[in-house]
Amino acid sequence: IMNKLYVGNLSPSVTVEDLKQLFGERKLPVADQVLLKSGYAFVDFPDQNSAIKAIETLSGKVELHGKVIEVDYSVPKKLRSRKIQIRNIPPHLQWEVLDGLLAQYGTVENVEQVNTDTETAVVNVTYATKEEAKVAIEKLTGHQFDDCSFKVSYIMDMDFVGAIIGKEGLTIKNVTKQTQSKVDIHRKENAGAAEKPITIHSTPEGCSSACRMILDIMQKEANETKTTEDIPLKILAHNSLVGRLIGKEGRNLKKIEEETGTKITISSLQDLTIYNPERTITVKGSLDACCKAEMEIMKKLREAYENDIAAINQQANLIPGLNLNALGIFSSGLPVLPPAAGPRGAVPPVAPAGYNPFLQQAPEQEVVYLFIPTQAVGALIGKKGQHIKQLAHFAGASIKIAPAESPDVTERMVIITGTPEAQFKAQGRIFGKLKEENFFSAKEEVKLETHIKVPSTAAGRVIGKGGKTVNELQNLTSAEVIVPRDQTPDENDEVFVKISGHFFASQTAQRKIREIIQQVKQQEQKHQQGAAVSPHHSK
Repeated sequence: IMNKLYVGNLSPSVTVEDLKQLFGERKLPVADQVLLKSGYAFVDFPDQNSAIKAIETLSGKVELHGKVIEVDYSVPKKLRSRKIQIRNIPPHLQWEVLDGLLAQYGTVENVEQVNTDTETAVVNVTYATKEEAKVAIEKLTGHQFDDCSFKVSYIMDMDFVGAIIGKEGLTIKNVTKQTQSKVDIHRKENAGAAEKPITIHSTPEGCSSACRMILDIMQKEANETKTTEDIPLKILAHNSLVGRLIGKEGRNLKKIEEETGTKITISSLQDLTIYNPERTITVKGSLDACCKAEMEIMKKLREAYENDIAAINQQANLIPGLNLNALGIFSSGLPVLPPAAGPRGAVPPVAPAGYNPFLQQAPEQEVVYLFIPTQAVGALIGKKGQHIKQLAHFAGASIKIAPAESPDVTERMVIITGTPEAQFKAQGRIFGKLKEENFFSAKEEVKLETHIKVPSTAAGRVIGKGGKTVNELQNLTSAEVIVPRDQTPDENDEVFVKISGHFFASQTAQRKIREIIQQVKQQEQKHQQGAAVSPHHSK
């Protein structure tokens, strides 16, 4: 839509072949369509990048049959909207300065940088009204910054959201009524974003028919704006489900593509953040093909989700009262456990397991030493430390990476300090990150080693008589638990316990060991109180 160009000031003798040859000489990708009229032409390029390149390299710079041609976006007057594109921005111009400049002409709803191969930067700007966009075009065209003169033009902006809602909300009401579903258009939350998610709540069949109706409306809107291309279907899915949709070596996805005649791509892991754990699945094809693919994709995602729920329900018994939803390690925010009777969000009844680490009045801070592969350190820290900062904020824990003891170490130690719930969140996301970044193959679970310190008086209890407790721990949690012998206790009279296993196994072992420590502490306190009281009785 953004790629339809107008080529003007053409000599009457110019042919379609001349234009195609010119594009070829300038190393521009093959234009999908060239529609030649007398004196001008419309040309569709495959993507925005090639369209920008064509405007930059041809407009006002090339003669065809003795006339210098003009090239710009083709946006008919009646479709001129709030969206403009500014090119030729010096790359070192700071965003704040640019924002300030754009704000002089109106309320800017969104600015997105377009990734191009040009030396200078290109941005698409959405103003709140058409009038503001018009003023901005007049004022900013030719604006000098350093030695760059801004180039500004309208770009096409189809208002799909408006079309879907319809006059006075009639269209959307019709969709919900016919398909028996509830449809949310998240229009306000991300006012400036170029794309808006729509959530459909219904049965699988209801979702599919609502999805078809919405695609239908979008296709009509596109036809009215004279674009011939198919509207892609985009589905958001939690990253933890996407691997199973793709399948081993991409088999599941290939199968869906073959059976439905679509082309399916999935957004990169690089775009994920802790706050946005979703990936975009883009389906291209005819309307029918997209709808078929939607059914298959959702079926796979639902299966994966249900398997997760089953796994979590097994785990949840091990750690009563833990809110697994808060973790974002699992897909979606659907209630993870069948909600107990009573209002949503009420704490589920606590299993009578005595000490429950998550429901104490003020859970105490714990320190855990987690070991990750050296080559994963960069991914965990993220660009300029962004990822590790977000992670610490998300988990409510302090996360530090200990310096390497020598240059060739294969593992680095991550020191995590926080309450049990913060530990669970922080460790869970680190395990998840290593999986996402493919430090482990698709088949294998991420297994890591963690160390926790226990009072030397409790170490014996963790081992148990003849190693009984430690063996029970290993069987119960399927983690490997080792209390190295002959350790000299540190200045706090503590020794290390090493735990190694996948995330849940490691968590459960950590919890059980903390429980033993707690019991030992309580007994010692009773013992001390007993000792303090006993002299009075002996009189």
